[in-house]
Amino acid sequence: MTKVAVYGKKFKGESSEAISTFFKILEKNNIDTIVFDQLLPMLTKAAIDSSGFTTFSTPEEITPDIKFLFSIGGDGTFLETIKFVKQFNIPVAGINTGRLGFLASISANEIEIAVSSILSGLYKIEERVLLQLTSNNKLFADQNYALNELTIHKKDTSAMITIHTYLNDEYLNSYWADGVIVATPTGSTAYSLSVGGPIVLPNSENFIIAPIAPHTLTVRPIVIPDASKLRFKVEGRSKTFLASLDHRSASFSATTTLEVSKADFTVKIIKLENQSFFSTLRAKLMWGIDKRN
Repeated sequence: MTKVAVYGKKFKGESSEAISTFFKILEKNNIDTIVFDQLLPMLTKAAIDSSGFTTFSTPEEITPDIKFLFSIGGDGTFLETIKFVKQFNIPVAGINTGRLGFLASISANEIEIAVSSILSGLYKIEERVLLQLTSNNKLFADQNYALNELTIHKKDTSAMITIHTYLNDEYLNSYWADGVIVATPTGSTAYSLSVGGPIVLPNSENFIIAPIAPHTLTVRPIVIPDASKLRFKVEGRSKTFLASLDHRSASFSATTTLEVSKADFTVKIIKLENQSFFSTLRAKLMWGIDKRN
C-alpha cells in the first residue's frame, strides 16, 4: 500500500471543496495517509472525514516508507515541509491555497487531475539546492538551511549597516545598505527578485548576492558559483542585527561571523509532466507578457 504524508495548518474556506476532492482521491486509491496534527481541526471544520488518518507532529515521526509529502497552503507552508522530508529526501508536491504559489504549484481547480497523475507515476522530479548557514554562536541550531534565501538585515529603523563580505576568503565588498540577500536559484524569484536580482534557472548551480537598498548605486547583484564559501561580518550603530533563513529569523550581534555554503542535501519537488520553469514564470509572474498584445 502506498503511504503519503500531508502537511498544512490552514486553508481558505473556498478551498474546502477542492481539499475534500484531494482526500477522496487518496481514499479511492487506497492510500495510507498520515496527516500533520495541526491540519486536523481544519479538516473537521470543512466536514472532511479524517477518522481513518494517523497523525504526525515532528520530523522524527516521518518514516522512509512515505512515498510523497503533499503540502497544503502557500509557498511559506511548502518551505516549512523541508524539516520533515530532509532525513529521507521524500519528494514534495505543493497544493496551493495561498496567493502566488510558485513552489506550491498545484492550483485548487486542478487537484483531481494533478493528484491522480502523481499517484499514477506521471510526474517528474526537480532537485533543488539549499544554502546552509554556520555561525560561531550556532544560529538556527539544526535548522540552519534555506531553500530560498538568507537575508542579513538591520533590526530596527536606525541607520544602514555595513556588511563585510568575503568570497572564498578573498575580500569581495563592504555593503553599506539596509541588508543583503544570498539567494538560491529557487529563491531568485522571491525576495531577491524584488530588490533587482536576476532570475536564475533551477539547475544553474549558482547563488545570488543582492544588496537591499545600497547607499552606493553602482553596487549591483552578483551571481557566483554555488560551490563558493561566503563569510559575513556586520557592524552598525545598533547592537543587534537580524538574520532570516526563509521563514525563520534570529537576532545576532556584531561579534557573530556568518558563513554560507551549499547544503549537503537537496529538496525533491514534484512537477507534473506538462509543467516547466518557464511556463511557471509566465503563469505566476506574467513574465514577458505584454497586455497591449
